[in-house]
Amino acid sequence: MYRFLLSRQWVILTLIGLVLIPTMIELGFWQFHRHERRVEQNALIARNLAEKPVPVTELTSPGHSVPRSDYWRPITATGVYDTDGEVVVRRRTNADDKVGFHVLTPLVLADGRVVLVNRGWIPAAADQKAFPELPPAPRGEVTVTGRLKADETTKGSGIKDLAGLPPRQVMLINSAQQSELLKKPVLGGYLEQTSETKPSDGSPELIPEPDHDSIGAHMAYAVQWWLFVAGVPVGWVVLVRREVRDRRAAAEAAPQPAPANA
Repeated sequence: MYRFLLSRQWVILTLIGLVLIPTMIELGFWQFHRHERRVEQNALIARNLAEKPVPVTELTSPGHSVPRSDYWRPITATGVYDTDGEVVVRRRTNADDKVGFHVLTPLVLADGRVVLVNRGWIPAAADQKAFPELPPAPRGEVTVTGRLKADETTKGSGIKDLAGLPPRQVMLINSAQQSELLKKPVLGGYLEQTSETKPSDGSPELIPEPDHDSIGAHMAYAVQWWLFVAGVPVGWVVLVRREVRDRRAAAEAAPQPAPANA
């Protein structure tokens, strides 16, 4: 009765099921690990945001790569803005997902070194090739407070570093690139501004702190994949039993051969 399982159709169906089971188990663990990383990152963000601000020079220096353990830590920097070296970062969105620019202004410290300050978001101009009109940076010495961020790279951010951009426009916030343009030592990473001692009217829209409450649907997806794993053998058994039932019904409905005459 079960010899049909050796037919080509059923062998292929069984092999597909055997391939799907480990694949879906792996996909479930992939989503589970993404859930774990999200929970870990949320804890890191919350922990670092709660730290007391420290001078930026305590956490970074020229050529320094900001480690993940220092991301989003509150920092302060005191100096004078160099508006001649100001650039805008293209294709950035605000809290309402509107596309515009981030305003990146060098802040020259007392020792001559520079820290890049992301002063916030401004809307895009009608002419994308023209340098937009920027809210003026405060004059004189200022103390800026913000979050420490790592240098952006194409690999880490997924943003292509396009060539041939209009003057004073960039795709990535990268201290090494800006150091070459400014001809000055620039501290690794940058400061994402949250406040300053001399706020001015019409300042760029400050960047909100990173979300560290939501965990996404990764755990639900993991459970879903694992339920699919359980469904494969159950479905296979259901199909086999249905095939057996149909074959028995067909056999019973088939006309019986007449008995031979003695």
